[in-house]
Amino acid sequence: MNPQFILLAQTVTGAVIEIILLLLVAALIGFFTAWFYQKSYYVPIIKKLEEEKAELNRRIDGLNADISRLNGEITGLKGKIADLERVVASKDREIAELKKPKIQGV
Repeated sequence: MNPQFILLAQTVTGAVIEIILLLLVAALIGFFTAWFYQKSYYVPIIKKLEEEKAELNRRIDGLNADISRLNGEITGLKGKIADLERVVASKDREIAELKKPKIQGV
């Protein structure tokens, strides 16, 4: 037989194994290519989103501090309102007493 013909002749099992190995290598090349691509493409986007998230969390913390401060002011103002209502009530009683006709003495 011709030596070239012997090299070209392969068993079916050998051909199947070679095809499977080539497919596995192609799959690995595709996987690593996609992995490096997504890493180079999405990592900057993810970092940007994480920075925005951190900024928003800082703003939320600031707003929560403002809410706490304003709630304290509201409590203080409610106390002042109660004090002023007592003053108004005492002034109303004083006015009512002054409006009563005084009985001139016996």
